[in-house]
Amino acid sequence: MMDTLPPCPNCASAYTYEVDALLTCPECGHEWSAQAAGDDAEVIRDAVGNILADGDTVTVIKDLKVKGSSSVVKVGTKVRGIRLVSGNHDIDCKVPGIGQMGLKSQFVKKVNE
Repeated sequence: MMDTLPPCPNCASAYTYEVDALLTCPECGHEWSAQAAGDDAEVIRDAVGNILADGDTVTVIKDLKVKGSSSVVKVGTKVRGIRLVSGNHDIDCKVPGIGQMGLKSQFVKKVNE
């Protein structure tokens, strides 16, 4: 019997299969190499593709409603000293005027200071 294959990095489908040297996802059609599957699993990128790291400064690129509140994080809000975590919201940070919260990396852009 074959070893278990890793889930798809795009849609997390467990139904991946191997074609030659590539792994393929039947649900979203994503193909990736088996060697790179473990290497880039930990990389978190912002909305434009920059690699994020702990302590980076980012800006919000879209107005974000705060769940359970009437507050809004406005576009252009600068957030300093982010912390990367695993999960749905992959950034923990303290947003000025709002407080501690989790953000998704797809709604921020890295600031080069």
